[in-house]
Amino acid sequence: MAQKRDTIRAGFFQFTPDFGNKAGNLRKVIASLANLKGTENLLVLPEFFATGYQFLSQEEVAAFSENIPEGETTQVLTGIAQEKVLYIIAGLPEKTNKKYFNSAVLIGPDGYIGTYRKTHLFFEEKKYFSPGDTGFQVWDTDIGKIGIMICFDWFFPESMRELALKGAEVVGHPANLVMPYCPAAMPIRCLENRLFSVTANRTGTEERSPVQTLHFIGQSLITTPEGKILVKASSDKDDLMTAEIDLSRARNKSINSLNDIMRDRRPEMYQSITETF
Repeated sequence: MAQKRDTIRAGFFQFTPDFGNKAGNLRKVIASLANLKGTENLLVLPEFFATGYQFLSQEEVAAFSENIPEGETTQVLTGIAQEKVLYIIAGLPEKTNKKYFNSAVLIGPDGYIGTYRKTHLFFEEKKYFSPGDTGFQVWDTDIGKIGIMICFDWFFPESMRELALKGAEVVGHPANLVMPYCPAAMPIRCLENRLFSVTANRTGTEERSPVQTLHFIGQSLITTPEGKILVKASSDKDDLMTAEIDLSRARNKSINSLNDIMRDRRPEMYQSITETF
């Protein structure tokens, strides 16, 4: 493994996927990456970026889900990562052993690295997908220690804390956010864990169901360990945005000469956190 740099350039591509048009959505991502300057190290794409989100049946889920890493989406992203010398985090529906997961892949210049399966399923995802069984993982890469969570995982403070305890310096966060809270909450999640996050949300509307229309809020953002927003996208437009981040700031958990937020933890006082209700 090459010697790591403290400073990398991370980014996201926010856009409106066309439901079911996997080939078209992949082409749009490829076209957008032509605008990269060639200095980027990490790019995060939204949850279900190639398929769209609002599935209406288990048959639809089965039709659009893929094996990882053999499936088309992972293979296309692998080609992009190799060509651009880039690490990519992207969300997609995964099938394996007759189960379906809301998953995200991490791919690097040398190919597929790993998969995270969404821990906290949101609303009707529970009808079609199995709860994630990978646990929260952190991969030690040439550009730093990378963790992943997906969309609604942010709502649970335990998600980011687990990634922080496992050494994550930057968390890729593919999302299809419909509730308004996440853009305001991510600075707090980053502050309380002293790490960077890259939230890649989508835009647009899906109204495939006669009883529910989904409005996605955009506002993708990159946030620092101090709770500062470096860049933030619009609520309704395609946006490819990047920022330089210094990962050494995520390794420093001290907030003053006497307080370190990880060493000051008292797990013996938090026993109810792991209880089942």
